[in-house]
Amino acid sequence: MSTQYQIQAFARTGKGKTLNRQYRREGKVPAVIYGAGKDNQDLLLNHNEIKRNLDTEGFHAAIIDVKTEKGTEQAIVRDVQMHPFRAQVMHVDFQRVSASEKLHMAVPLHFIGGDECPGVYNEGGIETHLMNEVDIECLPADLPEYLEVDISGLELHESAKLTDIKVPEGVVITALQHEGEDQAVASILAPKVIEEEEAVEAEAEELAEGEVEEGAEAAETEASEDKKE
Repeated sequence: MSTQYQIQAFARTGKGKTLNRQYRREGKVPAVIYGAGKDNQDLLLNHNEIKRNLDTEGFHAAIIDVKTEKGTEQAIVRDVQMHPFRAQVMHVDFQRVSASEKLHMAVPLHFIGGDECPGVYNEGGIETHLMNEVDIECLPADLPEYLEVDISGLELHESAKLTDIKVPEGVVITALQHEGEDQAVASILAPKVIEEEEAVEAEAEELAEGEVEEGAEAAETEASEDKKE
């Protein structure tokens, strides 16, 4: 199960852009918590606290204790709105969770084994991540903070796929519930510079061969003309 986090929240009264701007000037962040058959509740968060948590990878795929004057509710982060060009949190949506209802979540992928991958260290390839997260389905108690992808055995031009990810019991990768959705999540690719150099060398060889052939044809023509004379 993912690490559990706590966040302090306060009841928010009143709505509107003007009031929300005032809250933000005071270092607060408007938020809402909804779901689990209960009414939506408007909240206020401490900006520095929520920003610090949002900067932690695990917070986005964790069961969070949202503590209010009315008690503590368990929730997940469903949406975060950031300022267009400042490192400022503008709004946060929390969704309540129920122990008996499955969640659909995006969890981070952690790639391991790169330090012993033969495609990189023996063949000069480059480790390339095609996905940084994956959608899963599970009960709240089974929610992992991240999933590991082992690439230690990959050779050059080989890939690790969704089916290669070992998931904990009770966790399902949603894409694999549909046929033909076994996508690559990481590959070992040849460096582009080497590919370009090889292409240039091949082109140079073709030109050289062409010049040799042209020279040979010219020599044959000249020799034939000499014989005629």
